[in-house]
Amino acid sequence: MKDDIHPAVREVVFQDSRAGARFKILSAVKTKETVTIDGTEYPLVKVDVSSASHPFYTGTQRIMDTAGRVERFGTKYGGKQSLTGMLKKKS
Repeated sequence: MKDDIHPAVREVVFQDSRAGARFKILSAVKTKETVTIDGTEYPLVKVDVSSASHPFYTGTQRIMDTAGRVERFGTKYGGKQSLTGMLKKKS
């Protein structure tokens, strides 16, 4: 293996902008911001979404009613018609 081709891996704090949660993990990401936790200074990366604020992980995810949407489309645009029925009307 070649020497000095891998980035330096260190402990980095990722902070969720919405929830304010902080996660300390190993990463090679480069950042200029820092944060002090328990007397130790760590690089800080701010993220928009994490498991602390994502709807799937927090249980606030909504499920779309696709069957209702199809029915509304059908009533709005004339319901179900077969292709052969449409062709017979034109002839």
